[in-house]
Amino acid sequence: MTSTAVTPITLEEFSQLANLEESPAWELLDQSIVQKPMPTIDHSRLQKRLVAAIDQANGPYEAFPELRCVLTQQSIVPDVVVISPTKIPKQNAPVSGAPDWLIEILSPDQSTTKLIAKIQTCLQEGTQLGWLIDSQEKIVMVFQPHQPLQLMTAEESLPVLPNLDLQLTPTLIFAWIAS
Repeated sequence: MTSTAVTPITLEEFSQLANLEESPAWELLDQSIVQKPMPTIDHSRLQKRLVAAIDQANGPYEAFPELRCVLTQQSIVPDVVVISPTKIPKQNAPVSGAPDWLIEILSPDQSTTKLIAKIQTCLQEGTQLGWLIDSQEKIVMVFQPHQPLQLMTAEESLPVLPNLDLQLTPTLIFAWIAS
C-alpha cells in the first residue's frame, strides 16, 4: 500500500487530484492519500465470485467491484460495494455516502487495523454490514452497527443484508480460491 500525503489533505482537495482513478485506486483515509495494493489472483477471484454470487441472489441489491464511495470526510474504494438501486450513481459519479454493505479482502501487504477502521467509519455513516475476509487465517470478520465483532469460520452461515436470499459460509468462500 502506497501513501503519498505528508501533510493532511481535505476531501475537496483530494477530489481535484488528476490521478484518482488510476489502477490501483487511490483513497483518502484520515486525511492521508493511500493507494490500494495491486490485487493478487486469489484476491481478484474472490472479488469476482462474491460480486457474481450477490448479483445472482434474489434481492434488491447490486454488487460492484472497486466502486468509489465518498463519505463525509473520506473517499474510499472497497473491494466490493453492495448498494440498493436508489444509491446507484448517475453518469459515472461515485456513490454518495456509505454503501449498504462493503467487503474488504485482506492482501498480504495491507494493514488489518486500517481496513477495520475503514469499515467502522462506514458503519458510523450508515453501512449496515461489513466483511473483512482474511484468506490466510480462513476467517471472515463481520461488522454490524451496535454489535460486537463476529469472527466467522468453517460452516457458519455468514450474515447478509435483509431481503437478500444468499447463503454463504467461510468454507464456501475459501473454496473459491482453492480451485
